[in-house]
Amino acid sequence: MTMDWSDLVTTIKAHTQFVITSHIRPDADALGSELALARALKKLGKQVHIVNASPTPTRLQFLDPDKSILILGQGIQEEEALETDVHIIVDTSAWGQLGEVARVFRRTSAKKIIIDHHVSSDEMDAVEFKDVQSEAAGTLIFDLVTALGVKIDMEIAEPLFCAIATDTGWFRFPSTRHKTMDVIASLMDAGVEPYKYYTQLYEQMSLGRMKLAGRALERMKLECDGLLGHTFVKFDDYAETGAEPADTEDLVNECLRIKGTTCALIAIEQPNRQIKVSFRSRPGVNVAAVAEQFQGGGHKQAAGAILPGPLEQAYKSTLQALIETITKSPVTTTG
Repeated sequence: MTMDWSDLVTTIKAHTQFVITSHIRPDADALGSELALARALKKLGKQVHIVNASPTPTRLQFLDPDKSILILGQGIQEEEALETDVHIIVDTSAWGQLGEVARVFRRTSAKKIIIDHHVSSDEMDAVEFKDVQSEAAGTLIFDLVTALGVKIDMEIAEPLFCAIATDTGWFRFPSTRHKTMDVIASLMDAGVEPYKYYTQLYEQMSLGRMKLAGRALERMKLECDGLLGHTFVKFDDYAETGAEPADTEDLVNECLRIKGTTCALIAIEQPNRQIKVSFRSRPGVNVAAVAEQFQGGGHKQAAGAILPGPLEQAYKSTLQALIETITKSPVTTTG
């Protein structure tokens, strides 16, 4: 779909102070979208703060060399975050994904805007700019920045490239389309060199991360005649391998590398002992519908949910729900 940005452009031009936020455990799409939008607004003379509930993962800190992203309760307090004209949320429209920032968004008297591409959504009393066909929030931000008349220079192009490249699995996911590559071409025209970011994002892993992946792979099992691959990560694994929680990013995709698999699940025990469950699938199985059974959500082929512990119980219940969905779905092996 073609988004009409005219109302948001008018809102932005009419206001001065902005707070931008995204979901907990931010990925490159969340961070890249926040940073690109903030930098574009600053070029228009706006006062902008990025306020997140979770710290930036180590592997993504290169996107924010100036450490401009503030963490609620550390770099900025709740009352300060409320002092804004417009509050913009990118890459989520779910209360449960905002963490402590949800309190700010519920309390604010500022105009509330959501820019998102996920199917799942809560009523958040905000003006939504949502395109569930978009491969990444970064693509929507690219379109908004263009509509604002801001030139896409390297300062904006770099985070947008990382946002789109990662959320499309480096352009291999079914969400990748002709427009994706048109946008990427524009970002390359601004100076982006894709190989540098692939190296930065995927070839700078710590030994701890590799050991953690090894544990997850060792535990992997298949169900549904090989259609479903699943595994789990225990909290103790972090200390025992030297990994950190952010090192679980993308581990779920390893399950889809097995010949014949069409679905994947990983259950990860968090430092607070809650269980993060990630679902992935190929076309034919809607894992967002599975995640929604546990108050989560996402895309048809990539979704997640947060459950209370213990790990064994959360793992078992989500696995059973996914198995039931696969059984009812017209999926076949990939050969």
